[in-house]
Amino acid sequence: MKRIEQGWYSWSPLTLLLLPLSVIFCLLVALRQRLYRLGLIKSHRLAVPVIVVGNITVGGTGKTPVVIWLARWLRERGLHPGVITRGYGGQSAHWPRRVESDTPALEVGDEALLLRRRSHCPVYAGPKRYQSGRKLLAEHPCDIIIADDGLQHYALQRDLELAVIDGERRFGNGLCLPAGPLRETQQRLNRVDLILVNGRAGQGEHPMRVIGDQAISVNGRQQTRPLKAFAGKSVAAVAGIGNPERFFSMLESAGVKITRHLFPDHHLFNREDLAPLEGRTVLMTEKDAVKCEAFAGDDVWYVPADATFETTFTQQLALLIDRLTHG
Repeated sequence: MKRIEQGWYSWSPLTLLLLPLSVIFCLLVALRQRLYRLGLIKSHRLAVPVIVVGNITVGGTGKTPVVIWLARWLRERGLHPGVITRGYGGQSAHWPRRVESDTPALEVGDEALLLRRRSHCPVYAGPKRYQSGRKLLAEHPCDIIIADDGLQHYALQRDLELAVIDGERRFGNGLCLPAGPLRETQQRLNRVDLILVNGRAGQGEHPMRVIGDQAISVNGRQQTRPLKAFAGKSVAAVAGIGNPERFFSMLESAGVKITRHLFPDHHLFNREDLAPLEGRTVLMTEKDAVKCEAFAGDDVWYVPADATFETTFTQQLALLIDRLTHG
């Protein structure tokens, strides 16, 4: 983690130095929100209800497993969801971009490809989510849209907001960027519909767990193995995600002896990155694995992460969805 990011979860001389910039950032965010509310900056509504899944902090909180779970849950209820996402890290020559299961992650980003494969729903990527949503609806008969990481994307109007919080890191030092990890102040959470906490939840929040109990060969040449099959073994744990420690802790809780190999969030892996680990068993996140399929060896595995929730959350969500879809 970079020095400035380390400071987000404590106070230091660097924090104080950056504090004036954080104040300016907060003021600009508040001004932008107000301009959208007053209609002075135009926002757009899609023809179907929009559910936004996002957070107010920089870094991983578990949004991707939530979007995957939500897409599947909506399908089980008889709806036909589609997903729109930023396509962060993608280098496509044109946007919006329809994401297929074999679309290169280099073009649309790792999250977009992962969402397409795991949600089994249409996924469109692009920086302007309204355009992505329009293109999706023009090409697919979807009746509800999930906007991945769209809490601050006010150009797209929404009908339901789910905010995801990291239960361990919470809001760090409570400051906005760049002195802290906040994209918006904590008061923003007063306006969302449901708050999910990846870990221990507080009052008015719903706990969620992100679990992984299987390992799958990255290159597709081997079958699935239970994660407990790696218990007691020494493996190289690779992660290039927003909160890698959560992945490492999951492996250790399964009894796996790991050596940590950290990469920047959304790192574009190449053959040379894994070369030093040749001959070793490697476990990595699914988000990293989609970028390593072409050159991963036979003993390189990824661990899919799945979100689980308590009944109280699904009951409340069901009521909100019924109001959206049935009036």
